[in-house]
Amino acid sequence: MPEGSFGYASLLAGESLESYSLDELDSRVALLEAEVARIEAHRDKAAAHMRSAQDLFRPKS
Repeated sequence: MPEGSFGYASLLAGESLESYSLDELDSRVALLEAEVARIEAHRDKAAAHMRSAQDLFRPKS
């Protein structure tokens, strides 16, 4: 994936929302909130993995 490109998220960011009903917008918000939660959970797992690796390979004093 090219730098600065976030796949479908980049496409969603510029999409016109004019044709969506209120219910459709609410559904879309719920879907996007669930996706944000999934991404945050993955980020937290990756950060914990990185901290563990750093602790394992940190020079002993």
